[in-house]
Amino acid sequence: MGLVIDGLQYANWSPRIFAEMRAGGVDCVHATVAYHETFREMVYRLQEWNRRFADHADMIARATSAEDILAARASGRTAIVLGLQTCTPIEDDLGLIEILHQLGIRLMQLSYNNQSLLATGCYEAEDPGLTRFGREAVAEMNRVGLVIDLSHTAERSSLEAISASRRPVTISHANPAWWHRALRNKSDEVLRALVAKGGMLGLSLYPHHLAAGSDCTLGDFASMAAECVSRYGADHVGIGSDLCQDQPDSVVDWMRRGRWTRGPEFGEGSAAMPGFPPMPAWFGGNLDFGRIRDGLARAGLAAGIVDRVMGDNWLRFYRESFGPG
Repeated sequence: MGLVIDGLQYANWSPRIFAEMRAGGVDCVHATVAYHETFREMVYRLQEWNRRFADHADMIARATSAEDILAARASGRTAIVLGLQTCTPIEDDLGLIEILHQLGIRLMQLSYNNQSLLATGCYEAEDPGLTRFGREAVAEMNRVGLVIDLSHTAERSSLEAISASRRPVTISHANPAWWHRALRNKSDEVLRALVAKGGMLGLSLYPHHLAAGSDCTLGDFASMAAECVSRYGADHVGIGSDLCQDQPDSVVDWMRRGRWTRGPEFGEGSAAMPGFPPMPAWFGGNLDFGRIRDGLARAGLAAGIVDRVMGDNWLRFYRESFGPG
């Protein structure tokens, strides 16, 4: 059986969750370190991860390469790949991109919902595309091996980033807009451009990204995944659950508002739905990846393709992307 790799989580990390990863057969998780943090604040988050790696070395291991992921699996542990859902830690300094890579960060989004110094977020009314700094950042990320993530980036900015990048990029956690129209889901044009350059799509299990929301069935999700494989190729689709397991609803304020507003919430979720939505009945956490595997098989995907979607594609992408290029 192939690997199980989750392309994105932001859990309230604890020994119980790490134990569930092991019990659920999860070999690797891309874990979010920062949403709006400055460089120094991000370093504090890295300190927290250092303590977790030391305190729970029997269950988790730091991974900065594909080989680290395989070594963790062989030792019965879950590999943790660290990434940023924001570019704020680089501030206005191109040189900090290489520092991030040296510190063990392996993926970075160009924007998180709002306009950044690099690109436009998906909740902005206008999308002027990559900035001059953004083009320089794309080139530097390519050079050092920091993966470009476009999960929260707007349409034009995404297309320009894919075109400008010399290396494949990812949309680590989103779904196609043809299945469910949401600001965070991606157009067919973006997804076809992504895979034409060798990129990876991680399919999201976050209810706001699912058709029928929390009531989405496993069959519907698996059928969508099978259609993605048909449209975009069996080598370019994975899982990026966007799981926020055990996070309190108060965390949503930080995710959506950061420090930039004191106003009402916006976008996915609103003042009427201020907290995390209920997860679908078939996926509540790290114990449930086997259900996804079973659902993909029932949707008609061959066993080898199911293995690719569940993790083997991510391993190949990480192997090709995490080093200098």
